[in-house]
Amino acid sequence: MAGVSAPGKITITTDEAGQRLRKARERLGLKFREVEVASQKIADSHSNEEYSIGLSRLSEIENKGVVPSVYRLYTLSTIYRIDFLEVLSWYGISLADQFRDAQLHELQNTHQVHFSTAGLGDPQAPLSLDPGVDLTKTTFLSRVITRWGTLPLHLLKSIDTKKRRYALMGSEDWSMYPILQPGSLLVINDSNRVVNSGWTDEWDRPIYFFEHRDGHICGWCHLDRDRLVVLSHPSSAEPPRIFLYPKEIEILGQVVGVAFSLDASHRRRVRPSDAG
Repeated sequence: MAGVSAPGKITITTDEAGQRLRKARERLGLKFREVEVASQKIADSHSNEEYSIGLSRLSEIENKGVVPSVYRLYTLSTIYRIDFLEVLSWYGISLADQFRDAQLHELQNTHQVHFSTAGLGDPQAPLSLDPGVDLTKTTFLSRVITRWGTLPLHLLKSIDTKKRRYALMGSEDWSMYPILQPGSLLVINDSNRVVNSGWTDEWDRPIYFFEHRDGHICGWCHLDRDRLVVLSHPSSAEPPRIFLYPKEIEILGQVVGVAFSLDASHRRRVRPSDAG
């Protein structure tokens, strides 16, 4: 059967994936008939026959490289007590690639990102730096990192990731440029409290992420009773937008982090108005 793979990864054929499922079944001492009966119980519990696996279909999956449906893949991983994400990886599917693959097709509109971080594993991080480095000064970290390693996710427990959301500025959304570049990845908290004063400059002023009936927008804002004015950066030349709050617009949170690429090959195209 044809192989399935991701860039930079070893190709795994569907035949090999089927063989792994067969070995998982055999390790548990399960016969075809026992898997069929177990799958029917799962199908009954969900009131969906798509979860059930007949004897002939199970044989084709194991021996002929037939790719099971997502329902049957769930059934097999459940019966064999294997993590569903691991079984997906046997067929060349990794959720860790989802964000990267999504970037292959840019969206012009600003939008939320709902990808799960499940299955991403432990991120690589610098574990120790050259003791002579002065972190009070701007530093090229790549030259002073003495040891790399995996950073267990439980060490990030001080960061309340459950109260963070993520969004992408649209590839053609220049509303907050140059503070937020088109294509920037935004980290958003869950605060919907509007602050109308107290900042010292435009970089200090809170930026909010909103949802309304036509999509999502990002910007400064001013709330006066039930009138919420969303303000773009002056350089965008976009007029203020006025909404009835909370009837016409919802505050999803405040932008508390941003990441974007400085690589020229990854920069968004320049607006025609900027080119002149």
